[in-house]
Order: sequence, then structure tokens, then C-alpha cells
Amino acid sequence: MRHIDIFNGDADGIISLIQLRLNEPKDSILVTGVKRDNQLMNDFEFKTADQVTVLDISMEKNQAGLKKALDLGAKVEYFDHHRAGDIPQHDNLSAQIDTSADMCTALLVDAKLKGKYRHWAIAAAYGDNLIAKANELAEAEGLNKEQRNQLKELGVLVNYNGYGSSIEDLHFAPAELFSLLSSYCSPFDVITDPNSPFRELKKAYEQDMSLAKSVSPHYQSSSLKVVILPNSSWARRVSGVLGNELANSDSSRAHLILTKRNSDTSVVSLRSPISKKYGAGDICAKYDTGGGRESSAGINSFPLASLNSLVSDIESFYCVKSLDKKTNI
Repeated sequence: MRHIDIFNGDADGIISLIQLRLNEPKDSILVTGVKRDNQLMNDFEFKTADQVTVLDISMEKNQAGLKKALDLGAKVEYFDHHRAGDIPQHDNLSAQIDTSADMCTALLVDAKLKGKYRHWAIAAAYGDNLIAKANELAEAEGLNKEQRNQLKELGVLVNYNGYGSSIEDLHFAPAELFSLLSSYCSPFDVITDPNSPFRELKKAYEQDMSLAKSVSPHYQSSSLKVVILPNSSWARRVSGVLGNELANSDSSRAHLILTKRNSDTSVVSLRSPISKKYGAGDICAKYDTGGGRESSAGINSFPLASLNSLVSDIESFYCVKSLDKKTNI
């Protein structure tokens, strides 16, 4: 019998699995990838009697792979907070899905484990930009401001590492980063160990963010800011965390980050306004290769010629009828 762990390569996916495997170690097959690899079940060759854990990838995007696994007799435990589509009713499927704006997969796992590794769950919530929820849990745990900031930094760094068009863009392959981090019982042990991945990621993050902050907004209105990043490894790595940082510093606006793939297409990251944490997933799902959740979503391959249409969709959704200036590429 095989055990297969299928998980998103961002902070939420990695830290969700860390909690589960600290609680119940398994010699499992690890199936993961960069953050945008969100159809990980569909290409996997399942076998009868497989035991499968799926974390932080949309069930809606993995219906084919899920059906294949269940039809073969595999048992699947599924934790996620993205769009689910139709959840199959099957004796071999245990699905814990919650698409609430203030929920992430690591918090679903934390609930299952009754807070056994709560500090890890808090780091994941910070990494997934659930700042208010993470602060609430940290305060309930009696963590001081310095400890909260440490968990936030770790969560952001692990999340940052997941962004890229391929594993080659990343500083650590997600499976490798999971294996390194899961050797620590506490996230604070990661932070204090000079040989952990923490310091390497911190240095790289600071360099990439410095480059990102030198890019001027492409377009700005009362409800939306658009930033277009170049086709480069640093830009692909920083696109998600830049969106989060901009959203946190300007809570009334939505933020749209486009990272060029070539002269015609880009990868899109959309953050809803912090004051209106809904709609991002629905907006992006209107476009091919798009999807996500209420507060954070993306489009894997977006034609730059359609930028005006996307801007109009975002501003119409958030009740702004006119543009402050044109969005010509």
C-alpha cells in the first residue's frame, strides 16, 4: 500500500503537510510543484489501495484526477479552501473544504489536530496573508509581538519560495523545503537555527523585493492599482508576496500584479481589497486558466491585450464605474 501526499508548493500547502506528518509520520510519495501547479492530481497514476492526502489545491481543478483515484478504490482525504466545484459523494472520500475568506488549509488541518501544532498553523496563516486571523490566534496563544513578527516573516518567506514558472525559478524545490522544515518540531526552531533555510530565503526575499519596489505602478484608480513586472526570475518569485504587501499597505484598493511571460502574455495575481475580501476567485475564473479564492486569485496565462477588459471587470465588481486613466500596454 502506498501513501501519497499531494500538496501545493506554497506556505499553506507545505505547512499543512508539516502539521500532519509531525503528528503522524509516513514514508510517503511527495507530489508537489510551484504554486501555480494546481492540477497535481490529474496527471498522477493512482493504484488500487492507495492512501492519498490532498492539501491546498482546488478540487474544481482536480476533478478528473480525484474521480480516477476514487474509481480505482483509493482512499482520499482532502483539505482545501479554494473553489471546490461539485464534491463527489463517495465512501472513500473525506473532504474538509471551507472557502471562507479568513480560512486557509493549514487552519483546517489545525482544527483536525485540535491545535497540536498551532504555531505552525499561525505561520501558514500569515504566509497566506490572513493577517487578522493569524494575529487573533497568536494573541490567544500568548505570543508577544516579536514572536508574532517571527512567525509572520517565516510564513511570508515560505510562501515567497513557491512562486515561479518552474522549479528552476525557486530557491528550494517545494518537496525539499517540506523535508527540511518538517525536521523541526517548532517554527521557532527554524528561525533560530543558523543552518535552516530561513536565512537564505530572507536574504533572497529582500533582494527581490527591492527590485519589485523600484517598479512604478502601470495604472491606478481609487479602487485598483496595477503593476506590471518584467519577464525575469526575480519578478516571477516576488509576484505573489508583492501583491500581499501592497494589499496590506493600501486596504481600500484591489491590487493586480501582471508578470510578463513574453511580449503577449502574463501571469496574473489579483488581491481583493482588504476591506472587501471577496470576489477575486470569481473574477479570475471568468478567464481561461484562472481561478482562486475570495481574497486571492490568479490567471496562469493571460493575454496582455485583454488588460483593459480585466481592469473593467475588477473595477465594476468593486463598484467603481470609471477609470482614472487609460491602461494601454
